[in-house]
Amino acid sequence: MASGPVIETPRLILRPPRAEDYEGFCALMADEETARFIGGVQPRETVWRTLCVLSGAWTIRGFSMFSVVEKASGQWIGRLGPWQPEGWPGTEVGWGFLKSAQGRGYAIEGASAAMDYAVDILGWDEIIHCIDPKNAPSIKVAERLGSRKLREAVAPPPVPHTVWDVYGQTAEAWRARRVG
Repeated sequence: MASGPVIETPRLILRPPRAEDYEGFCALMADEETARFIGGVQPRETVWRTLCVLSGAWTIRGFSMFSVVEKASGQWIGRLGPWQPEGWPGTEVGWGFLKSAQGRGYAIEGASAAMDYAVDILGWDEIIHCIDPKNAPSIKVAERLGSRKLREAVAPPPVPHTVWDVYGQTAEAWRARRVG
């Protein structure tokens, strides 16, 4: 089991991924709609590798995406948080949720906590969100978090030929927003 912090929000628990999250990850990546902008539909074997990469990043980098657990039900509902593999266009806080958890404000709630963690604990100076220009719901989340389009970036391998709109803000802007 990956070691790392557990962050609680009013409705969510954010914690490092565990083996028992595998079925939730598989459901997320098996659904064409939820997987569309986060790598596309993937077979279970690929999802296992992704789960291991996310877990391993906690050991190697000291941070990675969290599993998101809904407090009320105890169910795994998605993954979000800090992400910066080799070649990434910046220090990202990203998100992806099961269809049943979308439209309930969980992305804003969880990403806000992850952004606090990124600036306060990890010491990041900038937070970005790499978003496909056709992903209107994620653009809306980024904008509600106070991020704006900064630039475009080409995704690094193994996601070739993908151009993202990079939304983001400085740590200073995020701190000013949450105080104000």
